[in-house]
Amino acid sequence: MATSDNTLADTDEKIFIGKGEQTAWLTLALANRHGLVTGATGTGKTVSLQVMAEGLARAGVPVFAADIKGDLSGISEVGEAKDFIVKRAQEMGLTFQPDQFSTVFWDVFGEQGHPVRATVTEMGPLLLSRMLDLNDVQEGVLNVAFRVADENGLALIDMKDLRALLDAIAPDGSKKGADDGDDPLASIRKAAQSYGNVSKATVGTIQRQLLVLENQGGAKFFGEPALTLKDFMRTDRDGRGMVNILVADKLMQSPRLYATFLLWMLSELFEELPEAGDLPKPKLVFFFDEAHLLFTDAPKALMDKIEQVVRLIRSKGVGVYFVTQNPIDVPDKVLAQLGNRVQHALRAFTPRDQKAVAAAAQTFRPNPKLDTARVIMELGKGEALVSFLEGGGTPSMVERVMVRPPSARIGPITPEERKAIMDASPVKGKYDTAIDAESAYEIIQKRLSGAAAPADGGGGGGILGQIGAIAATIFGTNVKRGRLSTGQVIARNVTRSVTDKVVGGVVADLGKSVGGSVGGSIGRALVRGALGGILRR
Repeated sequence: MATSDNTLADTDEKIFIGKGEQTAWLTLALANRHGLVTGATGTGKTVSLQVMAEGLARAGVPVFAADIKGDLSGISEVGEAKDFIVKRAQEMGLTFQPDQFSTVFWDVFGEQGHPVRATVTEMGPLLLSRMLDLNDVQEGVLNVAFRVADENGLALIDMKDLRALLDAIAPDGSKKGADDGDDPLASIRKAAQSYGNVSKATVGTIQRQLLVLENQGGAKFFGEPALTLKDFMRTDRDGRGMVNILVADKLMQSPRLYATFLLWMLSELFEELPEAGDLPKPKLVFFFDEAHLLFTDAPKALMDKIEQVVRLIRSKGVGVYFVTQNPIDVPDKVLAQLGNRVQHALRAFTPRDQKAVAAAAQTFRPNPKLDTARVIMELGKGEALVSFLEGGGTPSMVERVMVRPPSARIGPITPEERKAIMDASPVKGKYDTAIDAESAYEIIQKRLSGAAAPADGGGGGGILGQIGAIAATIFGTNVKRGRLSTGQVIARNVTRSVTDKVVGGVVADLGKSVGGSVGGSIGRALVRGALGGILRR
């Protein structure tokens, strides 16, 4: 039996992951070069994810991970010295030391964690179209709706705002014309038609798709208070990184909602974080489980842009780790950006499976001592082939290792334990109660009842009044969360401008707004939304 080896403990520069003929270390300074954890069901992917998350948290790096089956929640509780865990630790030369990690639970549905919300405006028409599975014509009408909302000062916060707006832009056959004085929404309908033919049938189709999303529980995702991403980037009193767990067992029942939601989060991180360069350790590591859902049925243009985001977000100090069954689930352009690899066993029962194993083996830097394709099929539970980036940023030769046992509990926690953690959460009370502020729905209802002035007539004061409104918006004195201020949008779009095309669009829209809209429209008319510029198709 091996004796305890203190040289296998984590350090300020690297994390001990596993041991074979060689020791597998994840270098913190290279952890933002992204990674991949793959393997068949039941081969130990979740344990490997937990081991990496624990090491990162110990090093003071916050972690975000989706928990599909509930198993990852055990990281919040003290590990148990079970016989098989102690035995594996001893075989690797370790002394098992139980531990637990500060954890915050999040849940889109607000049932097993703090609610996660975004405004409809922040999601933007492009990602929302993907979430609703709209075709090009329907996506075009949704873009018209967002543009009309911008020009009329109609804040889109929740689903009822979007529904009210869609009703407002739909042609009304009972009216004589879009400019009929008896129609309080005539100006909105006329504005919508000025961008092209907006048919009632197309609007109706979008409304039905919204109903499908609502029936899946997606409506709970839209509203205020909206998520502040800095709440993902906390450390606890001991300087350890907080582990943020998205409870996703129910969310996974709607795969498109799950994938689009995580893509929105990833893009928001890219949008909001400043350039950081090469850091001694990441600001945040993001684990994207069931990653194949992100790429399913995605058009080529979207693939290209996702690859661009993954490549660029590294410079913001964020590491992205995709977790899926096989490397071929990830497009080559994205796969090329994933420098840190953990490959658990794959099974090859059919010719197609055998091709998948061969493809997986080819993604590693060869080791003359290993037949990688054969070993992938022979790996036992808890074993993995690993290749982490070395000092020069080049991948190490693939090695067969036994992954170290986690220090925290393996497996799910109880509802009582979850409740205790949520009661002591640093964000308790911040997101738990929804706020229904005045927005598009209320404004449209007031106009219908004759209680409100036209939305484009407020503010007054001529050009000086408009300039004053712009100044107040820039400094945030008159803008609530969910209504992107001019300063916020400009800052986000400068970051978002990763291509000359996007930059040109921002400048063009800004010029048009100055020429024909109130000051508040200047910011809103810029390219907006989580991936508004990056995912332009």
